[in-house]
Amino acid sequence: MLISSYNPTELGDVLVCILNPDTETQSVATKENVTQIYDPKTNNTLGFNFKAISELLGNLKTRGQVFLTVAQVEKLNAYLKSVGFDPELKADTKSKFIVGFVETAEPHPDSDHLLVTQTLVDHDEKVQIVSGSPNMKSQIKVVVAKVGAMMPDGLIIWPGSLRGVDSFGMICSGRELHLPNAPQKKGALILPDNGEFKVGAPFDFSQGAKLFKTK
Repeated sequence: MLISSYNPTELGDVLVCILNPDTETQSVATKENVTQIYDPKTNNTLGFNFKAISELLGNLKTRGQVFLTVAQVEKLNAYLKSVGFDPELKADTKSKFIVGFVETAEPHPDSDHLLVTQTLVDHDEKVQIVSGSPNMKSQIKVVVAKVGAMMPDGLIIWPGSLRGVDSFGMICSGRELHLPNAPQKKGALILPDNGEFKVGAPFDFSQGAKLFKTK
């Protein structure tokens, strides 16, 4: 997994690359312009921070999450190898915000407000997602933030468990997606079932914004 972000106002010319969730214990190792963050108990890399990234990749016009190309990842790996780190970055160019279809929504065995959904995110891919949305039900189209997504507020979606039930992703509200004029309240964004949004396709944020256009 590779989640990258760039915020020059807060961090300067630094590209942050996240590979794994945070752990209780963390250590760092710095070689030239790159710092590795890792779990000392397992030696698993949690992420890398690349300083002076514009010297390596040129000017990054994106602010916030950065979707690195295969060529950019190759450059980063070559740099990691040149300074003595393992070149372990793997390009991930697939969208993590997908139009999904909630096939089933069953009561959580240990909660009176959570539902356990089986949600289709592609023709042959179904994920289990625990949802607390008050309007959650079966047979609706929704926006799914898959594992590895970075939400507009910076939250990263990792595999998790809610009251003992595994959950792999998040069914999003318009508010959580920061869609203009979306209601500022809890509740899944239910997409119209008119062919405009196709199950398994990347969610088009500009198309989604039209759902809340003011009259």
